[in-house]
Amino acid sequence: MDIQLIPINEFQIYLICLARVAGFIAAIPIILANQTPMQLKAGLIIMFSLVLFPVMEPTIPPVDFEIGSFLLLAITEVLLGSMIGLVARMIFTSVEYGGTIIGYQMGFAAANVFDPTSKRQLALISQFQNVFAILVFLAIDGHHIFFQVAVESYKILPPGVFNISGDAIPFLMQLSSRIFMLGIQFSAPILAVLLLSGLILGILARVFPQLNVFLLSFPLNIAISFTVIALTLPLVSSLIRREFDNLGERIHTILQLLN
Repeated sequence: MDIQLIPINEFQIYLICLARVAGFIAAIPIILANQTPMQLKAGLIIMFSLVLFPVMEPTIPPVDFEIGSFLLLAITEVLLGSMIGLVARMIFTSVEYGGTIIGYQMGFAAANVFDPTSKRQLALISQFQNVFAILVFLAIDGHHIFFQVAVESYKILPPGVFNISGDAIPFLMQLSSRIFMLGIQFSAPILAVLLLSGLILGILARVFPQLNVFLLSFPLNIAISFTVIALTLPLVSSLIRREFDNLGERIHTILQLLN
């Protein structure tokens, strides 16, 4: 195909569409992972942009495509996708935080593994909780939320309209405060059982001074924790699913606050 047959205005509009779609697609946790090849990320973004471009083009208003304004517009579109990704990432961060608390309480403080996704050391339980959250995310087709919002975002927030002086930043800060609350909710059953186990071991230490409670607590806490984790997986799954079900509404709220 001769490149001259492609109107330059439509190609520039496609690049704006590509910038926003890149931000949304890159916000999906599976694609966001560092171990995902860059070729695969770029291919998905280009293919999805080509599919959505005929649908999005009528909703994109005329834009002045000077070099400076074009670059500024592309940066704001990518920044919009990054903010959307931050909302989704908060859920996984709260799951990892809850797993870290559980790991420290059950005696896995020194048993950390390298997470290639975040390029940092994570507790074993945090890694397990994170993988479990990703599986729940895929099981309920959570990635479809980003595809749907990418299309609807042009009706709510056209290109060039990006106001961060409103309530968008306070809303993000409010959501970030839920990280600690959700982390405690995910780890509360295990923490309660381990607290009861510590109380019982403390009583046994007073009744039987010759009993080596410190040595006994390690395998006992690990066995109790794994048992409670297995029993509370349906509860954790329902909590994670509830957060993912509210993800689309939160993304729409941010888009409206940025308008």
